[in-house]
Amino acid sequence: MNIGFIGAGKVGFSLGRYFAENGIPLSGYYSLHVQSAAEAAKFTGSEVYYELAGIVRDSDVIFLTVPDGAVAEVYESIKEMGIDGKCICHCSGAMSAEETFPDISEYGASGYSIHPLFPISSKYESFKELQSAFFCIEGSEEHLGDWEKLFARLGNDIRVIPGSMKSEYHAACAISSNLVCALVAKSISLMEKCGFSENEALRAFKPLIMSNIKRILAVGPQEALTGPVERNDIETVARHIQCMDNDTDRDMYRAVSRKLVEIAQYKHPENDYSEMKKLLK
Repeated sequence: MNIGFIGAGKVGFSLGRYFAENGIPLSGYYSLHVQSAAEAAKFTGSEVYYELAGIVRDSDVIFLTVPDGAVAEVYESIKEMGIDGKCICHCSGAMSAEETFPDISEYGASGYSIHPLFPISSKYESFKELQSAFFCIEGSEEHLGDWEKLFARLGNDIRVIPGSMKSEYHAACAISSNLVCALVAKSISLMEKCGFSENEALRAFKPLIMSNIKRILAVGPQEALTGPVERNDIETVARHIQCMDNDTDRDMYRAVSRKLVEIAQYKHPENDYSEMKKLLK
């Protein structure tokens, strides 16, 4: 099985090197940016391709590691190039294989979404941590079991999910990762009003954030919940809302806190949170 990559960005670099480090053969890389393909090929010990047809011909599996908006376009450009018997894969968490490759069976190929739950932020470093990543896959039935076995052999946890649930799946990932950035950014801005620099605020937050995340991962968000919402401290929450600079920040605080009230009620069914709910409307 030779794996080829169309697209030589962070995901292509990282996944290709991860496969190569684990003895999975690569054909190489093709990219509109030839220098990027050459760098990725050198990084993974594979070949650089100057023609799209060449990498399609030489690869049994083709990963389309291009931006989400370009995946369907690239697929349209290769499906007439002889993809019979090949696996065509993308790494988007948001799009399903069926959505991206709707007619792939007509060409004798199979299509998959293979998404690592991992923030790939570096072309040259992220591959080192991919063994700890959880992979979610979906797509054609034909080779789903083969992909499960491959990632299990690499030591990854893996889950096959329904393609119809990709929006829910990707929203869950975004909330756990991207949306946290917005909350931390607001926390930093409030600390800057108290005289902290951004670096000082991050250093101060580190034990708070790390301890909280470890607790959530160990016992779940309900048991890990602390703070004024859980305590039903209406006065403190009202003061928090008042110190926000604008409606966007106040709405964000109220929306997240309303979700915390739901969790708190499960944790403390004996408590009456009706006044807190009124405050957070």
